[in-house]
Amino acid sequence: MSLVLGACSSASNAANTGAEKAANEGTTANVSKTVHDTFGDVVIPAEPKNLLVTNSSYAEYLIEMGIVPQMVLMTFEVEPEYRAPYFEKHGVKMIESDQYQYNYEQLLALSPDLILTQGGGMEKTVYDELSKIAPTVALNTNSEMEAAMPLMAELFDKTAESAKVLAENEEKVEQAKTKIAQAIGDKTVLVLRVESTRYRYLGSKAGDSSKFFYQTLGLHIPEIFKDSEDWFTPFSLEILPDIKPDYIFLEERALKGYDASQSLKDLENNPLWQNMDAVKNGHVFR
Repeated sequence: MSLVLGACSSASNAANTGAEKAANEGTTANVSKTVHDTFGDVVIPAEPKNLLVTNSSYAEYLIEMGIVPQMVLMTFEVEPEYRAPYFEKHGVKMIESDQYQYNYEQLLALSPDLILTQGGGMEKTVYDELSKIAPTVALNTNSEMEAAMPLMAELFDKTAESAKVLAENEEKVEQAKTKIAQAIGDKTVLVLRVESTRYRYLGSKAGDSSKFFYQTLGLHIPEIFKDSEDWFTPFSLEILPDIKPDYIFLEERALKGYDASQSLKDLENNPLWQNMDAVKNGHVFR
């Protein structure tokens, strides 16, 4: 009987060992997957445990789809006020970073197992440096929600969730568009950026915020700039009388170590600025 029981026990152990091995092999087969990004194919963790997102808008899109990244790079000077409390609420660690620059040593110390970044406009050399730190996915798009979210949804198997968020956002956009049309009709809106050495206006046919203002929300750009395809275009204050906007959104460029306050004073003291109807009517918003 002892021999029989011993034989049965050995057979059982062998079966269990075989099952565990098969299970482990199956698990190993599922820990990674290959995806395609701006620069080609990249092997990434199927379920990343320490995801670093370099674009704060991307991190917000992920959370809205039900995926909370562990870390996000933040340039606090240019972030909307709600975003930091939003990330804090969801337990996302915010890493302070200079705009348009990466501190590779800093990122390496964070030990990410996946980096998600914007591919639109990224240089291959920058991508290669990030890829040395961790597998990096550079989405082949910009920061626009309608373009970026479906790509992230495909990456993380959140297509249904993405569609729901986009539909809800579209409904909010239509409501806002209706209110704006009722409030100002076809009056024109100029978005003017004040920088330390120059002034720039937001074009109507570029991406990101340009598309949001002039296409998504349906605002009208002054006639003189209607064909501009650049994002922010430098211009001389001498043409202020020719712009004739009904409303002006004024942005003082804010970055660490960057001061545009004197340029703003020069603008506000300029007689050409002071004589604009939008300025005299109190239709300048900062």
